Amino acid sequence: MHAWIALPFFCLSLPALAGNCPNWPSGRAHDELEVLTTRVAEWDLAYHIEGRSAVDDELYDQVRARLGQLRACFPHATATSPTPQPSGAGKATHPVPQTGLDKLRDLDDLRRWLGQRRDLWVQPKVDGVAVTLVYRQGQLVQAISRGNGSRGQDWTAHARRIAAIPQQLSGMADGVLQGELYWRLDGHVQARAGGQGARGKVAGLLNRHELGDRDAAGIGLFVWDWPDGPAEMGERLKGLDDMGFSDARSLTLSVASAEEIAGWRERWYRSPLPFASDGIVIHQSTRPEARRWKPEPPNWAVAWKYPFAKALAEVRAVEFKVGRTGRITPLLRLAPVELDGRRIQRVGLGSLGRWQKLDVRPGDQVAITLAGLTIPRLDSVVLRATERQPLDAPSAGQYHALSCFRPSAGCEEQFLARLEWLGGPKGLAMRGVGRGTWVSLELDGLLGWLELDAAQLAARPGITEGRATRLAQSFADSRTQPFQLWLTALGMPPIGSARLEGDWPNLSNKTPRDWQEIAGVGPTRAKQLAAFFQHPEVRALAGRLQVAGVEGFAAPQ
Repeated sequence: MHAWIALPFFCLSLPALAGNCPNWPSGRAHDELEVLTTRVAEWDLAYHIEGRSAVDDELYDQVRARLGQLRACFPHATATSPTPQPSGAGKATHPVPQTGLDKLRDLDDLRRWLGQRRDLWVQPKVDGVAVTLVYRQGQLVQAISRGNGSRGQDWTAHARRIAAIPQQLSGMADGVLQGELYWRLDGHVQARAGGQGARGKVAGLLNRHELGDRDAAGIGLFVWDWPDGPAEMGERLKGLDDMGFSDARSLTLSVASAEEIAGWRERWYRSPLPFASDGIVIHQSTRPEARRWKPEPPNWAVAWKYPFAKALAEVRAVEFKVGRTGRITPLLRLAPVELDGRRIQRVGLGSLGRWQKLDVRPGDQVAITLAGLTIPRLDSVVLRATERQPLDAPSAGQYHALSCFRPSAGCEEQFLARLEWLGGPKGLAMRGVGRGTWVSLELDGLLGWLELDAAQLAARPGITEGRATRLAQSFADSRTQPFQLWLTALGMPPIGSARLEGDWPNLSNKTPRDWQEIAGVGPTRAKQLAAFFQHPEVRALAGRLQVAGVEGFAAPQ
């Protein structure tokens, strides 16, 4: 739960800040802390008072950890409005406080926490909303939201409509149960599907004035503690099972080592469960009597979250990559973060339009996820830097499919992309020729390599005589490639299944109407083909290939 899960272990897991404080003047440090403190306070208000999550729990945790780190970095730049503890969480008093949990960072943290502890148990950490259920003479008399751990909202009216909450319990006279109300998900695999907003859905339903029967049926209950129950975990679980809470017994398992605990964490992360879960909870079997509990993290239980599904990352720089066809792809350089064991240092935004809409700048804090569990992608901008750095971004019409056939100012990226395409597997398939080769040759045009011999190549920086010989042979071999492959290498628009007939003189004189007469070529492609063959730079390249005697460009004998 938001502000009530402590973070002493978690703070150690922010590599971007650990031992590396930002080089900010005092004025900016004050402004950044002010903005960050205000945002966390707004999120706390939304969660504890309005019953909704304005940000994912794991992002909240990371932002709060960042706030703690920045306060340590700039102790004299304290924000004027410190983060308030949520108030007005509710008027109903918990008979036994809800304690919250500290969080572990990794296996080493777990080993340190275990220390000399024995008789340990582990269970999934259900991603729902915490509730206290109060029974008198076996009858449900009150249901209370977690609130601030001491007081919460009275949810009794809603609890009467939720079938998963027993209205009467055999085997319990007067007693208290603590658990999690969750949204039912059949065969949910957390590693694959993520949280799916399940916790927020339940929170939203319980904060409505009315709870419909259909929504109530979708809410389940996982009881994770019986504060005034038997002293030993095994006996408590048996008692809960006798009351009908079978999940508590089947999903709370005795463990003997850190490695065994880590194994269950991995298993539950990747195996089907009936609810969303965001980690595991490790319990000691025994704990103090319920009258001694406080609304703060105890020393007899701790949480170990699953790998982040979303990581908070600081944007170090924004670059604009221009591809062969003129497509502009903004690229964010990030302070390194880890997601599911992968180190992420950069992420693409897909299009210039998306960057313009998001307006991401250096210093912003963004949420990164893995699309398809492998490809990093930007999920959202979480926090904006107080100082917005100006960026020299290209305009949308600056580059296109017929720009940058030469490395003139501003054309370096697209020109290099053209060379990579020309020598690549979809072009002339030159052996041993890649981006590094083209950079080292420092060509003044797309065909500037055509007449280079081994001696001239060996004179270029970083090219040995042996490599120069191989490059010269690869360049010579390219002259014998088929005419249509050469056209593709030069950047001719794709024609799909259409058949291309004729040589350069024939094709270069076709009008859009002529091109459209070819089966499979539509009006748009016809215009693109005519523009390509009639472009001055392309005609100049064709002339050079004609002089070089390349098939299809040379005049017939």
